[in-house]
Amino acid sequence: MEGTEFFDQQRALLARRLANAGYSPAVVRAFARVPRHLFVPEEQRAHAYEDRALPIGEGQTISQPSMIAIMLDALKLRANHSVLEVGAGSGYAAALLGCLVAQVTGLELSPVLAARASETLQRLEMHHVRVLCGNGWNGLAEAAPFDGILVSAAPEAVPEDLPKQLRISGRIAIPVGDRAHQVLRVGTRGEHGMRWQESVPCLFVPLLHPEG
Repeated sequence: MEGTEFFDQQRALLARRLANAGYSPAVVRAFARVPRHLFVPEEQRAHAYEDRALPIGEGQTISQPSMIAIMLDALKLRANHSVLEVGAGSGYAAALLGCLVAQVTGLELSPVLAARASETLQRLEMHHVRVLCGNGWNGLAEAAPFDGILVSAAPEAVPEDLPKQLRISGRIAIPVGDRAHQVLRVGTRGEHGMRWQESVPCLFVPLLHPEG
């Protein structure tokens, strides 16, 4: 198994590739800081810093780094922000968010993945980042409003409660579509409703409705 030096080098290379691709300096610094290999199963760690999704068990994946970077840039986050992540999976995107904002709450449907993500975040001493076990379709009203919402699974249409949990000027990045065709949508909440833009094609696991 590769050692710490190998992973440090690979993480630095990933950050350099993202910098060369034009992502914001703050987002690049987050990728340089967060050890992606700790968020994947041991048998996948040699591939941890490749720009592709990887299986993490429970039928879920850890998202492609460049796709996460697109979503993070789209949210236009600030250091004092509070963010919700829906479909937290391994906790990797939540950890990246934790490098950018003051408070992160992730929701993950799988108890196994939620517990594993929490353990990894504790190991990294990211105490302002938490992952709760629950279905994120309806968001987390008791912790709203949020400055940003990152959705790491794809519904066929935007769940109506999620945009309502944004502050005015808050932003949401969410993949929308079926298993064959999805597009990243970015929305900003204004005084009179949501303004939406379509970004890039993407491919995420489905966001499951609580009623099945």
